[in-house]
Amino acid sequence: MHAIYARLAVYKASCGCLGRVKPVSRSAPHTLDKDSTAWTKTPPLQGKVMAFTKDTRVQLSDGHTMPVLGLGTYAAKTLWCRFFSSDMVRKAMEKSMSDLQLDYLDLFIMHFPVSIKPSGPEISREDDEIYAYDNVDFCSTWEVLEACKDAGLVRSIGVSNFNRRQLERLLNKPGLKYAPVCNQVECHPYLNQKKLTEFCKSKNIVVVGYSVLGSHRDPNWMDLSTPVLLEDPILISIGKKYNQSAAVVAMRYVLQLGVVVLAKSFSPERLKQNLQVFEFELAAEDMKTIDGLNKNLHYGLFEIMKDHPEYPFHDEY
Repeated sequence: MHAIYARLAVYKASCGCLGRVKPVSRSAPHTLDKDSTAWTKTPPLQGKVMAFTKDTRVQLSDGHTMPVLGLGTYAAKTLWCRFFSSDMVRKAMEKSMSDLQLDYLDLFIMHFPVSIKPSGPEISREDDEIYAYDNVDFCSTWEVLEACKDAGLVRSIGVSNFNRRQLERLLNKPGLKYAPVCNQVECHPYLNQKKLTEFCKSKNIVVVGYSVLGSHRDPNWMDLSTPVLLEDPILISIGKKYNQSAAVVAMRYVLQLGVVVLAKSFSPERLKQNLQVFEFELAAEDMKTIDGLNKNLHYGLFEIMKDHPEYPFHDEY
């Protein structure tokens, strides 16, 4: 039996979390509840970049570890950037702990550097009221997360969708007690995030990649005219060389970039297929070929927030 790590869904959430819960078998996916994803991993093990196994873990700057590959089911939970004000951060964390029946979290993540007012629609549509921007400084949000860590509510704290400039501002914040252990960002062959990854590595911040297989193509969040990653002929061709799918090739590429991979699927068969990422290694020439696919293409631009002063995607990286 192995420890299971749960990552709270963050599609419409202000925070993601990892918490330890009851052991389960690694033979099949496990759903904690409709709002969570499951990660099954063994106790901490370290591995070289080119020698991954399903038990490989990465060391975080605070001494804790994280699985190199996240697998499980996925659904939305109605936490969002509206919970960034100082009086709401701990309440949101405690709500997550209560929902998952945990007494502490392994990882709690600020989902976006943009804050919105704690009222209004959960999802903004063209025919609805737009999000009401707030002016909460994410540095003040971070101070509350640091206090939560000191209180033993969470082991590690991180961020998501932060660009280099925003990371630098957080790292240079006067009185910073804990640096973010990770930055969770969109990462795939069309957006390989090499510059941001290089910067994060220089600051001992682990990069965690979401949408590594492209997007689920929700018209509410993305332009459906964008190319479908897994239909890319180069990925398909390289997959044939290794007797693997384009999806597994895309995941393996991101892993070999030194990025932790989050791979969602509702299908038990696809979950098993995803584990094949550990069965082969992309040759240097294939990595270079896939490098050439980079278009700096964001599937999830969250353009409804593009006029907020902290919108992260106006910068190059």
